Amino acid sequence: MNGSGLLGIGLVVFVTAFFVYGRYLKRVFGVDPKRECPSHTMRDDVDYCPTPMAVLFGHHFASIAGAGPIVGPVLAVYLGWGPAILWIVLGCIFIGSMHDFAAMFLSVRNKGRSVAYTIQNELGYAGRQIFLLFCLAALLLVVAVFTSQVAMTFIMTPSVATASILFILLAPFFGITIGRKILTLTEGSLVFVPLLFVCVWLGTLIPLDLKALVGCSMETAMNVWMVILLYYALCASIIPVWVLLQPRDYLNSFLLYAMMLIGIVGIFVASPALGTPMFAEVPENSNGPFPMLFVTIACGACSGFHALVASGTSSKQIDKESHLLPVGYGAMLVEGILAIISVISVCYLAPADFSALLGNLSTGKVSAAGAFAKGLAHFSVSLGIPYNFGLTFISLAISAFMLTSLDTATRLCRFVWQELVLPPERDDAEASAKPAVSKTRELLANRWFGTVFVVVLSGWLALSGNGNVIWPVFGASNQLLAALTLLAVTLWLMRSKRPVLFALLPMLFMLIISVWALVKLMIGKSQALMEGIHAGEAAKALHAQGTLLLVSVILLVLAIWLVILGAKKMMATKKSN
Repeated sequence: MNGSGLLGIGLVVFVTAFFVYGRYLKRVFGVDPKRECPSHTMRDDVDYCPTPMAVLFGHHFASIAGAGPIVGPVLAVYLGWGPAILWIVLGCIFIGSMHDFAAMFLSVRNKGRSVAYTIQNELGYAGRQIFLLFCLAALLLVVAVFTSQVAMTFIMTPSVATASILFILLAPFFGITIGRKILTLTEGSLVFVPLLFVCVWLGTLIPLDLKALVGCSMETAMNVWMVILLYYALCASIIPVWVLLQPRDYLNSFLLYAMMLIGIVGIFVASPALGTPMFAEVPENSNGPFPMLFVTIACGACSGFHALVASGTSSKQIDKESHLLPVGYGAMLVEGILAIISVISVCYLAPADFSALLGNLSTGKVSAAGAFAKGLAHFSVSLGIPYNFGLTFISLAISAFMLTSLDTATRLCRFVWQELVLPPERDDAEASAKPAVSKTRELLANRWFGTVFVVVLSGWLALSGNGNVIWPVFGASNQLLAALTLLAVTLWLMRSKRPVLFALLPMLFMLIISVWALVKLMIGKSQALMEGIHAGEAAKALHAQGTLLLVSVILLVLAIWLVILGAKKMMATKKSN
């Protein structure tokens, strides 16, 4: 087996799944192309805004992709390419893509509200609040960690900083041009997409190196960039989605498309042999495939964060229900293709070279994203693209999508906070009027207050360093969030008397795997904490271990609480049916 054969099989399987399994999901859920979507019925041109499918696909894909389907698969290859590819393909088709589609469908059918509203309908107000607390904790970690990672990328690769700032300045012009119908989408794309690549080129010519410009230390430059990034995230969360977030994501998606095109064509032309074994011997002091393979690959196969994107921003922009399948289900399949490319990007290495790469990854000398970029740059040489140019372009594309994850996560965090502080919503005859909201709740739910609150809290985590320390728990909590979303989907299917096994079985699998991984992580951190205390480690290191352990416990308790409520509801529904 070589890289081109592996990628070719993956492409055929994913295309088949889209038309076969995707059609089954449309029929089970009852997608109705004639039904009016919330983007029309609740249009405010801030959050609710009907959007052409191509633009929305770009926004959604850029938001869910980020660096997840790159970093996770690269890290998971230490078990061999076989387990990684098997989980990516099966997980994408039957769990991840179905999960994203179902979350988006339920949100569209509930006025563009998040999965928490479905939880409220099935498990009551208490269930909704528990779920929202879980989401809020996870999203705060995402914002904190991506702020830190993007800031570090700007320092290590100053050209990325220049290109990213130019992207941000370019996006509103594109949004206004299309939004005011000065140009059609096609005309605007023909003008602004080339300008996007000009920004990349200018970034390589004028790198924005704060350390050299100001003469400050790396730590100071890091803090300055984090403050700037948090201010950008605050603005992106508040202003209308069509002005900045949507056009920036749409334009950025062309970077990822170009990067994927280089990867796909480069792999087919180079046809690299797979140097790493299909099933590798697990290194000492490393985790086996169960459960860590599944939470390591994470976004490459299934991600709870996707449900928050699907039901938080994308569902408010769906123009027609017929767009649900290509945007909700199709975008995740494309992400699966990116995950396969990520596996191949390091699997061409000889066993000795890959072992050296693993050592560099564990010591932090090389990042997983950096290893991916080097692999694709190696393949691009077969296309006549110079290695250094390919490496720079691919690195810029990856960094641009980390920034996309940051601004999307901030907006979603604001949505979750607003839902958390507001009273329960109802759609029955007794609730024709909006529920009374106290002035305190009205203030807390204000989008300005909510955004400032989540940005300040995330900034505190990022600037204190706790966000990076807590990051390992997010892999498990992210999959646990997917399991809880599938729990809501399962309950809705049961109550509406539709087929349920296709959602129930993935929910149980994700629940077992993610709880197992979280418990394993908690045990490991407990041991590390005790060993650190006995060894007299610095208070900061002990605080880091304790923080990670505490967050793990909180997330696990919230999840178990929701599962108990869900199990009771399932039994009650089964009896009534």
